[in-house]
Amino acid sequence: MIKPPSEHPARRAPAAFSYEEDTPSTPVTTKHSPRKPGSFTDDVVLTADEDDPFLNPEKDVPPIAVALPRKRGTSFAKIAAAAFGVLFSLAFGLWTDSLIRNLFSRADWLGYAALGALAIGILAVIAIVVRETAGMMRLAAVQEIKAEAEAAMVETKSAKARALVKRLESLLSGKPETAKGRATLKAAEGDIIDPPHLIALAERELLAPLDRQARALIVNASKRVSIVTAVSPRAIVDLLYVLYEAARLVRAMADLYGGRPGTLGMIRLMRDVLAHLAVTGSIAVGDSLVQQVLGHGLASKLSARLGEGVINGLMTARIGIAAMDLCRPLSFHALKRPGIGDFIGDLTPSMTARDKNS
Repeated sequence: MIKPPSEHPARRAPAAFSYEEDTPSTPVTTKHSPRKPGSFTDDVVLTADEDDPFLNPEKDVPPIAVALPRKRGTSFAKIAAAAFGVLFSLAFGLWTDSLIRNLFSRADWLGYAALGALAIGILAVIAIVVRETAGMMRLAAVQEIKAEAEAAMVETKSAKARALVKRLESLLSGKPETAKGRATLKAAEGDIIDPPHLIALAERELLAPLDRQARALIVNASKRVSIVTAVSPRAIVDLLYVLYEAARLVRAMADLYGGRPGTLGMIRLMRDVLAHLAVTGSIAVGDSLVQQVLGHGLASKLSARLGEGVINGLMTARIGIAAMDLCRPLSFHALKRPGIGDFIGDLTPSMTARDKNS
């Protein structure tokens, strides 16, 4: 309802107001001690491009120490084993003589049958001894060539280097992969080459194709271990299969480089590989290699079992690299020595490609 004009309130007349200007506040000053001019170049340390982990990711992987054969020597354990071996041989001889005499006393054909079995057994033992001795001699020849190569590289005359190359060609003559390299070395016999360059030429021509096969052996063994240990239900199965693949890989590596060890030589090689892993330390959770693998985001993409399979595969690759050091007739000089970082992409190709694209 609209009120009549008389009921509206009276309007206020306009008025003027005066105001005072605000006095400026005094600024608050704080006293600082004067700073002396200085140079920042003394505190800045520039990282070289080859050591920058962002430019060279492979620098994050620590290099693995080169595996060397253990020094052989006489110990009380070997003396005791030899003494008990002689005693056991005498006891076995007396038991065999008594057995054959008793058989002859019963029937002549039994005694002759026992003599025939004894002769066959002795011939088999002799064959085993010859085979094991030949295998040990081949392994010793590989180590002798490696040691002589290190000594020949510091010589001024090339006579020792050429003799060494001849021995290396003879060792690898049964490998068809080295046929082209042997032909190249034969064509260079009349050339004047310094000993280090001659040994480097032999390494590139003779060992480069074998190194590629050795890398393929390591990759295949690592993949098998990674897959089997990822799906196996028991830890004992993982352990047995890793030992089986390790022994198989060491034997294949020795055969590849001309060693071809027997049973005793194989045991010695495995002992040297395990001793190298024990000294240098195996792949552990706190190792920087595992930190690099986990840093690539694999831990969030892989299950726990698959992650264990990858680590077991890398462990097998480390065993293969140690066996490669022990069985290779020349040390790595002209060619690059493989490392653990070279096999990460082979064990996890899809993950590595995805990380590079992201």
